[in-house]
Amino acid sequence: MFSRFQKGAAVPAEKPVVDPVQPPSPSIEIKKPEEAVPAPESPKLTRRAPKTAVNTAEMERDAKRKARLLDIRMEIHRKLLETLNLSILDKVGEAELRREISAISREGLREQGLVLNSAEMEQLNSDLYDEVTGLGPLEPLLKDDTVNDILVNGHKQVFVERKGKLQITDTVFRDEKHLLRVIDKIVSAVGRRVDESNPYVDARLQDGSRFNALVPPCAVDGPLVSIRKFTKEKLSVDDLIGFGAFTEEMAAYLQAAVATRLNIIVSGGTGSGKTTTLNALSSFIDNAERIVTIEDTAELQLQQIHVGRMESRPPNVEGRGEGTQRDLLRNALRMRPDRIIV
Repeated sequence: MFSRFQKGAAVPAEKPVVDPVQPPSPSIEIKKPEEAVPAPESPKLTRRAPKTAVNTAEMERDAKRKARLLDIRMEIHRKLLETLNLSILDKVGEAELRREISAISREGLREQGLVLNSAEMEQLNSDLYDEVTGLGPLEPLLKDDTVNDILVNGHKQVFVERKGKLQITDTVFRDEKHLLRVIDKIVSAVGRRVDESNPYVDARLQDGSRFNALVPPCAVDGPLVSIRKFTKEKLSVDDLIGFGAFTEEMAAYLQAAVATRLNIIVSGGTGSGKTTTLNALSSFIDNAERIVTIEDTAELQLQQIHVGRMESRPPNVEGRGEGTQRDLLRNALRMRPDRIIV
């Protein structure tokens, strides 16, 4: 039994003892270097796809049709001027005049061989009525209460201002002569003229809107027109305080200045509110006082009942009939004024 301890005896190989609790040491693996991951491509800018040929063709067709309708409108308008008795237009009712215009326009369309749908026919009759009784293409813009300013840059471009932002419109005139005819209609109504010898003019419309025009040769690309429309609602001092234009202390100071008959100068840039401020300050003047106003273009809308309004006038073609502000002021001193506003 002790033979395994004897000399010369073969010693059997010992079996490795494995600890049942301790896990075998893990084998070490050598990882290969990872390949470089390519960087993601930068996103490409997406460009707006160009208009298709179909859309372009439709736009060209619409443009040609509008041009054709404009030519027909002017042709019918010329026929209306030859047919209608313009001297009695003021005596004819609106409904009767519209019926006459509609009949003449249908006859003109029949001669031209053009058929319009009901909406186009109604628009044509409305445009013709505005051409005969109003200011042509400008009439719808003048009736739009959301429009504050109308700016015409030649016969193909008309801008409007709404809420302080300029917007281009689809309003156009047939040609430069058409625009000049509308300008002449406005200025002749107030006894003024505009031509090459007198290329700029200030005037007012029937509703009190301020009108300015500049014609060639001073206007390079065609006649320039600007119309500043006046709001129908007059702003009071309380409104200006509410809008933040005045403070209550400023209003009290100005009221004291007006009551004590101090000289007041109201100045500012274009569209800064000079006329609006002066109209509001006039509310501090007593109704028992006589007020005389002298203006280049009558714009003031005073809130008193005793107001004498004067407007300067340029000379006529013969160089006569001029009335400057100096002449009007000299004459106003003979009219027993309590207040003079220049």
